[in-house]
Amino acid sequence: MTAIDIKESNFQTEVMDSDKPVLLDFWAPWCGPCRMVVPIVEEIAEERSDIKVGKVNVDEQPELAGRFGVMSIPTLVVMKDGKTLRQAVGAKSKSEILDMISGAQ
Repeated sequence: MTAIDIKESNFQTEVMDSDKPVLLDFWAPWCGPCRMVVPIVEEIAEERSDIKVGKVNVDEQPELAGRFGVMSIPTLVVMKDGKTLRQAVGAKSKSEILDMISGAQ
């Protein structure tokens, strides 16, 4: 499965009401470190059917970025049952991202 484009309109259904842990990637197309993380996030989305992966374009969804206090991108957030479990700023390796997710299982 590929990463889902998360917007204000589908946030409740895709993230808050999800029965799986959710990895959110807050990014923007002009952000160099974000472009480094995108292939990793997409790879995790393809490999892991036990989680949901979403991408939030901060330029298009400033309300969601504000709700999570995103001041720098990329910001990765792991949520479960509508609650934020982990949040990390900056480009992360695949193993670091998987470590963030493993605590949400």
